Amino acid sequence: MCGIVGAIASRNVVPVLVDGLKRLEYRGYDSAGVAVLDGETVRRVRRVGRVAEMEGAAAAESLAGQVGIGHTRWATHGGVTEPNAHPHISFGELAVVHNGIIENHEVQRERLKGLGYTFESQTDTEVIAHLVHHYFKASGDLFGAVRQATAELHGAYAIGVIAQARPDELITARMGCPLLIGLGDGENFIASDVSAILSATRKVIFLEEGDVARLTRDAVEILDGKGLPAERAVHQSDVSLASLELGPYDHYMQKEIHEQPKALADTIEAVLELGFDAALFGESAAQRLAEVEGVQILACGTSYYAGLTAKYWIEAMTGLPCNVEIASEYRYRDAWAHPKHLIVTISQSGETLDTMEALKYARSLGHEHALSICNVRESAIPRASDLVFYTRAGAEIGVASTKAFTTQLVALFTLAATLAKLRGRLSLEREAALLEELRALPGSVQHALNLEPQIHAWAQAFAAKHNALFLGRGLHYPIALEGALKLKEITYIHAEAYPAGELKHGPLALVDEAMPVVVIAPNDALLEKVKSNMQEVRARGGELFVFADADSHFTDSEGVHVIRTPRHVGILSPIVHAIPVQLLAYHAALARGTDVDKPRNLAKSVTVE
Repeated sequence: MCGIVGAIASRNVVPVLVDGLKRLEYRGYDSAGVAVLDGETVRRVRRVGRVAEMEGAAAAESLAGQVGIGHTRWATHGGVTEPNAHPHISFGELAVVHNGIIENHEVQRERLKGLGYTFESQTDTEVIAHLVHHYFKASGDLFGAVRQATAELHGAYAIGVIAQARPDELITARMGCPLLIGLGDGENFIASDVSAILSATRKVIFLEEGDVARLTRDAVEILDGKGLPAERAVHQSDVSLASLELGPYDHYMQKEIHEQPKALADTIEAVLELGFDAALFGESAAQRLAEVEGVQILACGTSYYAGLTAKYWIEAMTGLPCNVEIASEYRYRDAWAHPKHLIVTISQSGETLDTMEALKYARSLGHEHALSICNVRESAIPRASDLVFYTRAGAEIGVASTKAFTTQLVALFTLAATLAKLRGRLSLEREAALLEELRALPGSVQHALNLEPQIHAWAQAFAAKHNALFLGRGLHYPIALEGALKLKEITYIHAEAYPAGELKHGPLALVDEAMPVVVIAPNDALLEKVKSNMQEVRARGGELFVFADADSHFTDSEGVHVIRTPRHVGILSPIVHAIPVQLLAYHAALARGTDVDKPRNLAKSVTVE
């Protein structure tokens, strides 16, 4: 959720911090701030609102320093106010930035008040600043003080610490929240996301759970959770700065919707080369996947809807049972576990806290095999999994997921086909046919994108609405769910999705002339059933907006508006039908004047509960 960037160098790091915070804006935030060591003092600038406002204030105050930390805050403890914004300072001598939630902050707050510390904010983060200061004052060892303080914190955190008495050090630590170190030439960096430091370096170290690190200009020292020296691998990031720029587009969401043909082609490339081969999932995948007796999918939000789609594919193609659960619910219930059921976690960032914790819980129950589907290499969830399939969507900046969703669907379809092949349920002829369908998929998605002018016209009608229903059946019910979510996320129109067959079991009571009803109606085996459900809506005065295939034989009529996507593409149809609902939400949001890329109250990477 929040974003961290820090730097220690022989140059003024304020431009690096500000640039990094701008690149972290997509994660969601409500305030921003930076703190630097300027000579022997800690100087800080914070502002509620956008990074640009804080940048202007920093320039007005001629803020400069060779060691500094920056932060974009998404409010959890305490309101959206400048005193609650990060960095937090203790006694004017030490500054801290923090992502995560400290669960025992109230106990620590009372303890620190007893030690003479005064609190200026409502945040849990200020507890960290004072606790580190308490130990630093006693020992004079900033590295050791951070280690002592973090040992007493319960919850999740990624932190950066600087102190006026240690102008040649930047200390960082992580537990449950993502944090990495960037290695430069005579300068080093910390960040919660590699995008924040790409302008300075591509060499990164991903910190592990419990790691505490000391950065100087020329060296990095890491201790693990037991206090032992730790060697962490250095990775070369392949994220390009160009992928983080808008280019000719008005919004990142627009850019990412239109990048889907390429993202899908890139993700499919290895599948077309190898076929549905277990090697796509890792060196040990053949043996592990051959032992699978069922599948348990854990995910949140849009990734959860991808999992729901996969359930249809997996059970139909493999004959294996498949259960899909919201990760934040699974981790808190007494779940039944089968050691031969494959745990599949889905996360765009690979750092989604609820999904990571659900994976840990599944492991504790005895699940032997875990596979992650992720878009970010070397992130936490893939590192904690036996097998991994990396989608190749590229950087996704918009909060509302688009290309990550469709590439996740490709990954899940590949898993279903691979499991079917391992179980002798996929003939060579059928495999060849499915691979050909995958090969044609980017073109079909491009055809769907070409419908944008028609969808734009629909969106004008949606902009004035306060509610909407989305209907789908079978494989396309999860696409209805995804369409409703997209509309909610970026237009703030209340939208719900139902299996079309459930209309008479309650939702039909909501239908009247003011309720637009979006229908996903591909030319599949359930088409006639969907048509009957549409008649139920029209009989109650509801206005229908139908996404149909070119060969579905729908026609416009009073109260029935039809847009035809390309010909029915068979088993991969949900991926194609995801495109129109994304475009509908995007253009309805533009018509309503909402912030498409940064919808209110939401963050891109959900790394707290």
